[in-house]
Amino acid sequence: MPALFYHLLDSPLEEVATTLLTRALAQGWQIELRGRDPARMAWLDDRLWLGGDESFLPHGVAGGPHDALQPVLLTTSPQGAGRQAVMAIDGAQVAPEEIATHERIWILFDGHDTLAVERAREQWRELTAGGAAAQYWREENGRWEKKAQS
Repeated sequence: MPALFYHLLDSPLEEVATTLLTRALAQGWQIELRGRDPARMAWLDDRLWLGGDESFLPHGVAGGPHDALQPVLLTTSPQGAGRQAVMAIDGAQVAPEEIATHERIWILFDGHDTLAVERAREQWRELTAGGAAAQYWREENGRWEKKAQS
């Protein structure tokens, strides 16, 4: 399965993440939501709690006694095997070998942030140079279009 790069242009991160996480949870997957900044992960934790009953996503922040049981685990470092999917945000590192050990890898980045776009390009090069397949999806007028594939 390729790493899926999502270039966010119209929708906020928390909206796209919620949609993708909801679909993954419906398949019975456990997901690692990986960021780089603990404060940003705390912000995302708050957003996921505030979604309301109809859009509630069961999750927790890494470091608790029940991390292995969390359907969605918010973390700033790789947690190892055992989860079916990884969602990387804010340029969080994904190693090429993780592609083979997970059902799905998503890399979400803000298309309005020049540094985020450059980091996503670096990640594309790193993953594909490491032998991983990748797909690039760009948000256009509220719809997702596949623009490139390696």
